[in-house]
Amino acid sequence: MIAILSDIHGNWTALQKVLSMIDAMKIDTIYNLGDVTGYYSEVNECCDELRARNVVSVMGNHDWYLATGTPCKRSRSVNDCLAYQKQIITAENLAWIQSLPPAITTDDINFVHGGWNDNIDEYLTPSISYFKNHDGRYFVSGHTHKQCVENYGDKMYCNPGSVGQPRDGDNRAAFAVFDGGNFLLQRTTYDIDRTCHLMDEAGFNGYYYGCLYTGAEHLQWRVECNR
Repeated sequence: MIAILSDIHGNWTALQKVLSMIDAMKIDTIYNLGDVTGYYSEVNECCDELRARNVVSVMGNHDWYLATGTPCKRSRSVNDCLAYQKQIITAENLAWIQSLPPAITTDDINFVHGGWNDNIDEYLTPSISYFKNHDGRYFVSGHTHKQCVENYGDKMYCNPGSVGQPRDGDNRAAFAVFDGGNFLLQRTTYDIDRTCHLMDEAGFNGYYYGCLYTGAEHLQWRVECNR
């Protein structure tokens, strides 16, 4: 049995709760689909924990922005958060982020952050026609922050959802477990107030973290925050 995480985004409080569930399940092997960085304030705590546990990880788009110093072309708020993280991340954790590969294949499972046409920044809409062009049996990716499992007979796809910033209308931290034949979706509550309080202390207002309470898409929570 393995656990699959994605899109932690510096949300250490959520990650701690997810890892406590994984430990209670007695799962030792964990894969991370990227975006350990971005958005929230405890990037070092998240990196330290994954490194200490030897969690096998791939690079996400936020990780790539931070690793290369390249700004995000889609969002000024993303760049604000990355600028903060660039100031506080340790040299060891930055080197680890820079070392992450774009894709991993093991035990017939294909791991990427985005998709198989663009490992790091593809917003994937899973379908039979998409996966028929890619070799393999099991496919997992993150990036959309939306949990799902799709079974296409000879191929199966899973998005474990986001640990640190769900966007599927459910504000609970999300992850998945693979039992060797099926993906099992998991959710857990965590102390959202703590994550938001730490963002306040770091100099960010509700515009940057309001979505944690609603589990909503960015556009929706930004409109709500600005009403």
